[in-house]
Amino acid sequence: MVIKNSSELDAASADSNYDREAEVKAFDESKTGVKGLLESGVTKIPRMFYSGELNLTKRSENNSNFTIPIVDLAGIHSNSDLHIEAVEKIGSACQEWGFFQVINHGIPNNVLDEMINGIRRFHEQDSEVRKQFYSRDKKKKVNYYSNLNLFKNNTANWRDTIGFLVAPHPTKPEDIPEVCRDIAVEYSKKIREMGHTIFELLSEALGLNPSYLNELACAEGTSVVGHYYPPCPEPELTMGASKHTDAAFMTILLQDELGGLQVLHDNQWVDVPPVHGALVINIGDLLQLITNDKFISVFHRVLASQTDPRISIASFFINYDDKAEGTSRVYGPIKELLSEENKPLYKDTSVKEFSTHYFSKAIDGDSSLQAFRL
Repeated sequence: MVIKNSSELDAASADSNYDREAEVKAFDESKTGVKGLLESGVTKIPRMFYSGELNLTKRSENNSNFTIPIVDLAGIHSNSDLHIEAVEKIGSACQEWGFFQVINHGIPNNVLDEMINGIRRFHEQDSEVRKQFYSRDKKKKVNYYSNLNLFKNNTANWRDTIGFLVAPHPTKPEDIPEVCRDIAVEYSKKIREMGHTIFELLSEALGLNPSYLNELACAEGTSVVGHYYPPCPEPELTMGASKHTDAAFMTILLQDELGGLQVLHDNQWVDVPPVHGALVINIGDLLQLITNDKFISVFHRVLASQTDPRISIASFFINYDDKAEGTSRVYGPIKELLSEENKPLYKDTSVKEFSTHYFSKAIDGDSSLQAFRL
């Protein structure tokens, strides 16, 4: 059956004999992810991957009239005019797009390229080696898995992931897979430094002291995930990543040259074109909350591709506030941004409370922020 529209997709998914739970369980127990499906020789994608975001015409939806902002960080530490210009561009991008790319950020291209290669090496090594790292145990500091909420979401994404903690309790180097260990350690150090720099610029863009967001511990916790999107035999039926927002304060993304990332802007999906050496910055839900909607966390997704594997590395900046000995830090709209004309839109919450809500629900195309609005 060649599926041509959403009605046919619904009909194919409604087979009364189909046991989704069994299919998902068998897939997870294989411990080899989506890559393992390809290695087994599949030419049709399993039904668990059928997406409600039918994307037969998804690439033609992109509106080329829109362009994701690119901010040049060259000279911002030595030239005040360039610094002011960068802050203004970042502020505008955060208010209008929730996404922007940065170039000349200080992390050498060879480090970025090798990090992409390291993640590729992990996902493309023998399945028996990958299996050793496959786990959904959140207490582990290194996990290889396919689809974080596999058993909760209505549809699975065509993507595998390896993730590890960077801060506040960094993963021991010896626990990171050897094929990507050295570069993962180096990249993590540099991306942490980059994160603090971006938070300084974001603080200034809000009219606050440069240290404000860092002092709020927005960058205290960092996790890095290396996504691998294998070539898909039926890319029109599934998604690399479904429409979602990020829970964190901020995400820094490194993507390879394949493309596929799209941002929802003015109700249209807009490509985030790969720029060699650039890093993609996107505002997370928690930053929208504390800026009282001044900065926006926007929906984004990743298209599946039939040609080559896509690789991206996302670094999530969030205060995990896992200190057992004390109370969790409370976050609410920043008081310095409030006024009689700009009253708080959100109730106070902790990162733990917000994250629990975010991960407790399936990816359903709705923002987690709605539950915290006053």
